[in-house]
Amino acid sequence: MIEKPKVLLIGGPTAVGKTKLSLACAKLFDGEIISADCVQVYKHLNIGSAKISQKEQKDIKHHLISELEPTESFNVDIFKKRAEQLIEELNKKGKLPIIVGGTGLYMRALLFPYSLGQSAKDESIREKYEKLAEDKGRKYVHELLKTVDKKSADSLHFNDVKRVIRALEIFEVSGKTKTEHKTNSEESIYDYTLVALTKDRKDLYNAINARVDKMFDEGLLDEVEYLIKEKYLTKNHQSMNAIGYREFFDYFDNLITLNEVKEKIKQNTRNYAKRQITWFKSMPEVNWFQMDEGLDKVITFLKTRFLQKIN
Repeated sequence: MIEKPKVLLIGGPTAVGKTKLSLACAKLFDGEIISADCVQVYKHLNIGSAKISQKEQKDIKHHLISELEPTESFNVDIFKKRAEQLIEELNKKGKLPIIVGGTGLYMRALLFPYSLGQSAKDESIREKYEKLAEDKGRKYVHELLKTVDKKSADSLHFNDVKRVIRALEIFEVSGKTKTEHKTNSEESIYDYTLVALTKDRKDLYNAINARVDKMFDEGLLDEVEYLIKEKYLTKNHQSMNAIGYREFFDYFDNLITLNEVKEKIKQNTRNYAKRQITWFKSMPEVNWFQMDEGLDKVITFLKTRFLQKIN
């Protein structure tokens, strides 16, 4: 029997403590970190994405962080192909691949067969929904998705209009939901261990609010102004549709105050954290740990599981 490549995955909502755990695990298990974050992959989007600092990256090799220009597109298929290459390379070097991030879709697509990218496409259908979103609003299109594919709608924010429209396109072309296009097989090609971190809801929300306050203190407004004025990014670029960036466009149009931008970012991040938890709850063989209790329990668990696996 061919031995499956070994992988450690660390998931959970934003601001829960994934980075801290990942660095500890990389040192303990001689690993390198592969980011499963759809925003940190972009250069220059540093503060608003809560990107790990250069100082924190100093001793541990990180991949898929600051690798793309913010004008480029990034999606689940690109992530999957790149992560598969990295896992193969790291296993050959005797390094443990550690996948870290809050984008549950990326982790599921990596672990299990996933056919979404091969689904039928129809440009005219996509254009129809894009016009509906423009004429009647993103919430309207999101509600349309909810009527035919509630599971996908619940996992997507209405502002994530590209993925909302993609899900509608898949359903209209094929008659099947996005979820149905995924295989039911839970047999992974990897020998994986998946841990998901969580916190008491109130503590998590307090951590999110504090993180957003810190972002503003560190110069988030200056970062967004740089991206718009120097990199010529607009709200139509995928990178600028991310939470922490998209909220600023109404401010620059003099529609809301800077304090309202901050509050919108906090609210959107809290809502996103809820969707992240939902995603990871749907994953098979996930091991949950309360970060209110510190790192000791999860480290002990990983030592008993992983040190046996890599020896």
